[in-house]
Amino acid sequence: MTRSMLMATCLLAPCVLAAAPAIAQAASDPQRDPARTEVWKPIPAMVATPRDAAPSDAVVLFDGKDLSAWEGEQGGEAGWAVADGAFTVVQGSKGIRTKQRFCDIQLHVEWRTPAETRGFDGQQRGNSGIFLQEVYELQVLDSYDNPTYPNGQAASIYKQAIPLVNASRAPGQWQVYDIIWKAPRFSDGGGLISPARITVLHNGVLVQNDTVVSGKTEYIGAPSYPPHGCAPIYLQDHDARVSFRNVWVREL
Repeated sequence: MTRSMLMATCLLAPCVLAAAPAIAQAASDPQRDPARTEVWKPIPAMVATPRDAAPSDAVVLFDGKDLSAWEGEQGGEAGWAVADGAFTVVQGSKGIRTKQRFCDIQLHVEWRTPAETRGFDGQQRGNSGIFLQEVYELQVLDSYDNPTYPNGQAASIYKQAIPLVNASRAPGQWQVYDIIWKAPRFSDGGGLISPARITVLHNGVLVQNDTVVSGKTEYIGAPSYPPHGCAPIYLQDHDARVSFRNVWVREL
């Protein structure tokens, strides 16, 4: 068979011409053996990823039925309303937090602000917040055609980090946050070893890219880092009927 015939054959079947020199080199020089750079252990655990459902290794924090994974911010029953596969802030009931404590996590949250916006603007329009470890706030707000200070709009690290873009949907539509959270580390004496970092996709769009968090969220004044351990995820009652659904978390 001529070389041209062999090349034509390669169009129809796997061709070993390119691999032949590598095989020959490996036979004469073990350092050139491609198997030397193949790592077979550890084998990653298999995680099932069903469509429209949490991954098989996730902790489901709300399955559409009840708030059994949550409690009131001062303990006791979580006082928000559950209906139609979602749960909604009951104004004046205060926030709720998970019974379980978390450090490094992947968190999925779907949320919706009220469709009716008449008479509300800025920070008054669909305001809530997702607090990682209870004290670091990722802002929830209707930021669709609703000007406010950029480090307080939806997907901001409140009063700290402006989102890269505004990926907000219109009020009354469901929105999605996918969050990667790396908790801060403290020394035995309470000093900060490394700050918290956060990555956020808002409706599938990257809005916080490995952002360094300056400290716990403050409404007035500069953030700081008092030492702490793993802590609950907290959802804020900010006097708006914001709804949530499909909340799950993976511990990293």
